[in-house]
Amino acid sequence: MTAKPEPIRKILIVGGGTAGWMTAAALAHVLRGSVQVELVESEAIGTVGVGEATIPPILLFNALLGIDENQFLRETQATFKLGIQFKDWFRKGHTYFHPFGQYGARVDAASFHQYWLRLNAAGLDDDLDAYSAPAMAARLGRFTRPQGDPRSVSAGMAYAFHFDASLYARYLRGRAEKAGVVRHEGRIADVRLAPDGDIGSVALEDGRVLGADFFIDCSGFRGLLIEGALKTGYEDWTHWLPCDRAVAMPCARVEAPTPYTRSTALEAGWRWRIPLQHRTGNGYVYCSEHISDDEAIARLRESLDGEALAEPNLLRFRTGRRKKAWNRNCLAIGLSSGFLEPLESTSIHLIQSGISRLLLSFPDKGFAQADIDNYNHLSQLEFERVRDFVVLHYKATERTDSPLWRQVGAMEIPDSLRRKMDMFRSRGRVFRFEDELFQETSWIAVLLGQGVWPERADPITEVIPLEATRERLHQMRAIIREGVERMPTHDAFVRGAVQTAPR
Repeated sequence: MTAKPEPIRKILIVGGGTAGWMTAAALAHVLRGSVQVELVESEAIGTVGVGEATIPPILLFNALLGIDENQFLRETQATFKLGIQFKDWFRKGHTYFHPFGQYGARVDAASFHQYWLRLNAAGLDDDLDAYSAPAMAARLGRFTRPQGDPRSVSAGMAYAFHFDASLYARYLRGRAEKAGVVRHEGRIADVRLAPDGDIGSVALEDGRVLGADFFIDCSGFRGLLIEGALKTGYEDWTHWLPCDRAVAMPCARVEAPTPYTRSTALEAGWRWRIPLQHRTGNGYVYCSEHISDDEAIARLRESLDGEALAEPNLLRFRTGRRKKAWNRNCLAIGLSSGFLEPLESTSIHLIQSGISRLLLSFPDKGFAQADIDNYNHLSQLEFERVRDFVVLHYKATERTDSPLWRQVGAMEIPDSLRRKMDMFRSRGRVFRFEDELFQETSWIAVLLGQGVWPERADPITEVIPLEATRERLHQMRAIIREGVERMPTHDAFVRGAVQTAPR
C-alpha cells in the first residue's frame, strides 16, 4: 500500500502587493492556522499598484474574508463602480457604456436584448442603456446597494469598486498578520532548488534562508520563482495586443467621483480615468512602436483633471500568460502568471480566481499531477477567454487614423473570438463556454458599442406582435428611470457609508 502523502505544513508567498496580500489573507482565513503561512517582501522594491478598478466578483472575495463593506470603503478610499464608459473606441466622437448586471427583464423565450434589437430595427428604440439600472445610475450619478425586494429597480444594481490598490494591500496585510501570517522583510538573493527539481528555499541578501513545502510566486512581471528558477516559459500575445507600456499618474480630485471608469482611445493606445474618494487615478496604456515614453507621459500629463500628485510611474510589460501557472511545488498568482492590459479591469479578478482555484485544489506534499494539470487547464481557459474579450475592443473598430488602429483593425484574431463575433453578426446570439468570466450583458454591450450589429434579431421574437413588445419594453424603461431617479447621488452614498463604518 502506498504511504499517504503528508499534509502541507508551510507555505511561503514571495512578493507582497495586492497579489501577495490577497493570497495571504485568503489562505490564513480558510486554513485557520492548520498551515503556517509566511510572506517575504522588500519595502525597497516597488509594486505596480495601478490595479484600482474591479469587477463584481470582488464582492465575493471580500465576503469570504468577512470584510465589512463600509469599513473597506473607508480604509481603501474606495468608490463604487457600475461599469466602464468607452470613448473614441469605435470611432472618434463615439461613446458607449459597458454596464454590470443585466439588460431588462425576461420577455419570452429569447434573451431580452433580442426584443430590443427588433424594436431598434423598426426604428422604435435606440437606447439600450435605458434598460440597465447600473447604466442609468452611472449616467445620472446615482447609486444604492441592491435591496431585498427582487422586483425593485435596485435589485439590478450590480457593482464593483474603484480603490487605492496600495491601501487595499495594506488593509489585507493587517488582517492577514492578525490571522497569523508571518511577514519577512528583505530582498531575495537566490532561489535554491531541491535535488528533485522542486523549489527548496529562498536565500535573502542578509543571509537568512526561508524554506517551505509550497511556494506561491507573487513577484510580479519577473516571475522570480516560476520563471527565474523553474524556467516555465511564456506564451506571448503581443501580436493580438500590441500595447507594451503604461504610465500611471494620480491627480487631485476636482469634482464628485463618477460611479464608473472611463477609457478613452488615443492614437497609440488608451487612457484610463478612475475616480477615488481622495484622488483620481490616471494612466496611458500604449504601444512603444508608435509613441515614445516621453511623448506618452506628456500626453497623459496634459489630460489630467487636476494637479498631479506624483511623478509618472512607467511600466513595461508583455501581454500573454505563463505556459504553466502551477509548476512542481510553485504556483504563480498575479502578474507572475501572466498579464492582460487592464482595459476591462480584470487584473485583480485574475488574482482572485487564481486563489479560488488553489483553494479548490489545495495540495498535500504529494502534489498530485492531475490536480496541477486541471488547475493549469482552467487557468489557460480563463486567460484565453479574457484575452478574446479585450481583443474584441481593438479588432471591431472603424478607426484608421493612426498606425496602431490600422494594424489591429486588420489583424487575424483567435478562432474562439471569431466564432463569437460571427454568431452575433448572424442573429445576435451570445453563447458562453466553460463558465467564462464575462456575462451576456458584457458581450452585448461591447459588440454593439464597437459596431458589430446582427443582420436580424432572433426569429423567435416575432411570436409577440411588435406593438406589444414596444409597449412592454417602454414600461420597463419608465420603471427603471423612475427608480434610479429616487436613488441618492453616488457621492452622498459614499460619504454616508464611510461615516457609518465600524472603527
